[in-house]
Amino acid sequence: MRVISARIFLPLTGLGFAALLWTAGSLAMANITPIATHFAPLAAAHALGVLLGSALFWEHIAVSLQRVGVGLLFSLAIGVPIGILTGMSRAFAQASTPLFQFLRMISPLSWMPIAVMVLGVGDAPVYFLLAFAAVWPILLNTAAGVAQLDRNWLLLARSLSATRCETICRVIVPGITASILSGTRLAIGIIWIVLVPAEMLGVSAGLGYFILDARDRLAYSELMAAILVIGCLGFFLDHLARRLHRCWIHQR
Repeated sequence: MRVISARIFLPLTGLGFAALLWTAGSLAMANITPIATHFAPLAAAHALGVLLGSALFWEHIAVSLQRVGVGLLFSLAIGVPIGILTGMSRAFAQASTPLFQFLRMISPLSWMPIAVMVLGVGDAPVYFLLAFAAVWPILLNTAAGVAQLDRNWLLLARSLSATRCETICRVIVPGITASILSGTRLAIGIIWIVLVPAEMLGVSAGLGYFILDARDRLAYSELMAAILVIGCLGFFLDHLARRLHRCWIHQR
């Protein structure tokens, strides 16, 4: 009982302390910049209540979550097969690792102008940026999972005359699922960070677009409320990814 109370009380204490710092900071800034009162917790909470009752705001949330899902699917479709190939083939790993590390260190947002020129405005460049950002943790975690597999399982599959496809589907993929889920959790965090600036790129819906629109309308309390929603949704997605990973580990 004491452990459960601490598990609930301590996070609430941290959040309460952060809210106090937020209030004190907005009050201190209000003496210099009166507009800071619109960023205060009470103003943001009131705006949040209004936004949550708006169907249009929920459409922005749905569009953003859809883009996250599509970007994640693209990154999984690319990262898992290449990661398996990297882990299985030493020659391919030696040839591709420098390139992967080079591309991984390029900020996805630096591709924004090129993505717009090639793919035009709309969802396509956003999907590209999200997939490019998320593919690397999935690819690298998948390759690491293959490298850590017990080689005896692969030898057993070979001794049973399993084909390459059967070995991958029935031995390798089940053995590296935990690694794929770990990479997916990291990918979700990266996607969520890249999503907001990517949605400031010639689209007409989404949380990033809503933040720009709120700024242009001088609706600063709504802007702050949207930031709170982004944090809550990101926390929920990360929590969901952690639960999936934990459930898989316990099943094993």
